[in-house]
Amino acid sequence: MGYQNVYFPEDSVFLITGGAGFIGSNLCETILKLGYKVRCLDDLSTGKQENVDLFIDNLNYEFIKGDIKEFDVCMKACDGVDYVLNQAAWGSVPRSIEMPLFYCANNIMGTLNMMEAAKQNGVKKFVYASSSSVYGDEPKLPKIEGKEGNLLSPYAVSKRADEEWAKQYTRHYSLDTYGLRYFNVFGRRQDPNGAYAAVIPKFIRQLLHGEVPTINGDGKQSRDFTYIENVIEANLKACLAPSSAAGEAFNIAYGGREYLIDIYYGLTEALGVNIEPNFGPERAGDIKHSNADISKAKKLLGYDPDWSFEQGIKAAIEWYKENI
Repeated sequence: MGYQNVYFPEDSVFLITGGAGFIGSNLCETILKLGYKVRCLDDLSTGKQENVDLFIDNLNYEFIKGDIKEFDVCMKACDGVDYVLNQAAWGSVPRSIEMPLFYCANNIMGTLNMMEAAKQNGVKKFVYASSSSVYGDEPKLPKIEGKEGNLLSPYAVSKRADEEWAKQYTRHYSLDTYGLRYFNVFGRRQDPNGAYAAVIPKFIRQLLHGEVPTINGDGKQSRDFTYIENVIEANLKACLAPSSAAGEAFNIAYGGREYLIDIYYGLTEALGVNIEPNFGPERAGDIKHSNADISKAKKLLGYDPDWSFEQGIKAAIEWYKENI
């Protein structure tokens, strides 16, 4: 279980795009602790310099400030790399509705640049971040790969396009690609600030500061909230997956279902505060319910997540208490 017994050749080099972001910086940290070399590529548009500074003195860490929309940058970053973990993308469904052209250029063309650079540099495995948003308006639960609905946002379109391009690169160019459909990832170093902040860190920050959070909708929407450690495991296991599993996309979650209103009151109890939330309008493009079937990832990647929502939320609360 987990990634404690995952091993790579000693001289392995990992490229993590978006490595100054929430998920990317956690991948950098873990892989460095495992003793391998890490190259981080990030333009710091949403990633943070402080997440680079954490590792800059580690001799196995290299930082390249660059943009995946520039192919020459992607080629330079992939030089001598064994495994690419492509996390570089802009998130947020509402923001994508406001900025469709940018999401196409950054999330689709940028990822395509990275696949082409990986192919030309002989990268062994190309693992990339997809999203549960690709399920769109498909109402059935749990969400199962191959049963997707109509896409509800430019962000979802960008992630689905990445999956289709990845299939082509596996089929025509022998690049082993593995798409990871993340389900509402949370944990340490997730940004609690800004209009597009994820709900768990945002609620924690607001409650710690005595502010009144706003819940979009009635709070009865459900999510398969997934702790960061499970996502790290999935990325590493995908790097060791057989070529027979390449060209596929996989649900990466714990397989649970949490209601937003229950999470809110659980946080108030854990933080020892008594603050009633405001309720706002539902957000355009949001999926009402999300719950993952993770059997495909278990079977083909050996994914076996250790961290339940309850374990993860306790760890996240403790981290935010110390860091915000």
